[in-house]
Amino acid sequence: MTEEKSISPFKVFGQQKMFALMLLGFSSGLPLLLTSKTLQAWMTVAKVDLTTIGLFSLVALPYSLKFLWAPLLDRFVPPFLGRRRGWLLITQILLIIAIGAMSTHNPQVGLQMLAVNAFIIAFLSASQDIAVDAYRTDVLHHREMGAGASVWVMGYRIALIVTGSFAFLLADQMPWPKVYIALSGLMLVGVVGSFIGPEPVLRDAPPRSLGEAVRFPFQEFFQRAGLGQGIAVLAFIVFYKFSDGLAGNMTTPFLLQTGFSQTEIGVVLGGIGMISTIVGVLIGGTVVAKLGINRALWLFAAFQALSNFAYYGLAIVGRNTTFMTGAIVVENIGQGFVTAALLAFLMSVCNKKYSATQFALLSSLMSASRDIIVAPGGKIAESVGWPMFFIITVFAIIPAVLLLPIVAPWRKDAPTAAAPHTGEAVPSTV
Repeated sequence: MTEEKSISPFKVFGQQKMFALMLLGFSSGLPLLLTSKTLQAWMTVAKVDLTTIGLFSLVALPYSLKFLWAPLLDRFVPPFLGRRRGWLLITQILLIIAIGAMSTHNPQVGLQMLAVNAFIIAFLSASQDIAVDAYRTDVLHHREMGAGASVWVMGYRIALIVTGSFAFLLADQMPWPKVYIALSGLMLVGVVGSFIGPEPVLRDAPPRSLGEAVRFPFQEFFQRAGLGQGIAVLAFIVFYKFSDGLAGNMTTPFLLQTGFSQTEIGVVLGGIGMISTIVGVLIGGTVVAKLGINRALWLFAAFQALSNFAYYGLAIVGRNTTFMTGAIVVENIGQGFVTAALLAFLMSVCNKKYSATQFALLSSLMSASRDIIVAPGGKIAESVGWPMFFIITVFAIIPAVLLLPIVAPWRKDAPTAAAPHTGEAVPSTV
């Protein structure tokens, strides 16, 4: 792809579709904690035993398996609002009903039906995520993808604050069933986003059968990228956030062993850290708009590795609240950078005809790598100590850096395996 001129960040972020994506990010994040931490709080107040509360984590399984039914959203087109926004509206209306239905349960006497309801919410939420990811992929020009990812993440994080903090404040003022009714109404934010967002122009017809919807996304990806390039892309997705993930996975144990209190960690890591991540994704989206996906990936790879030196310094200095705050701010800003760039990369290599399936598969690979390949982090830290551990996390970026010239050459604007993304869309008539 030829080099393109940068796009003004003001022009990018000022578009109506960016506002719609922020609202859709909020509706994506809202159901997540309602079937995990928020539900656990309700069950704890209702005197449910800890073993049962722990088993309820299984209701989140649909988030890990959503690629299994993603082809349905590529194959079938709702009779209203188009292929992408139609599915968004369907899942959002069903989520309003399912979240509101939680108010009819009593954890003390009806745990089985409560679990079924929570599972339905998780399934519908994962389905909404499939639709949102496909919509975001299809409606954005490749230079807009970092910005689109960043405003979506911002909306998502705001929703986590609402369900992780505001819900608990409400629960002190009213029973938990009423809290769930109130939170179900907030899903209307996503409904507004579905109506005001433009519908992406999809010139290719949907797959003619479910078999095609399952099979063709794999074939198209490797035919377009080539076998070698395709494998390189998959490996890059696995390793790009390895440095950041390896350090982040052990941050809490490190801070506790360094002598910081749980209150200090909660305030700085949960509060200032979350704000820093939002700042990071917004800056990351701006850089992608100015420099393109490829150069952003190079710059942010360097930043995420070097940012881990802040934790190395803290491991040397020891218990120092100011140093800890600075290290968490730097690390979370870097996390925001790589999140914006990597989501933009994932969107760019998805074909709009199969974006629901391809993005679900690629994002599942990203999630699996985050949870699996960082698992030895604790053993490494035990063996070498905290200072050397964080030095190792700096060099953990090397596999991704070696793949960068193949998948995202510096002199090209978009990734080598990128599919066409013009950002063409039909304005909403609502």
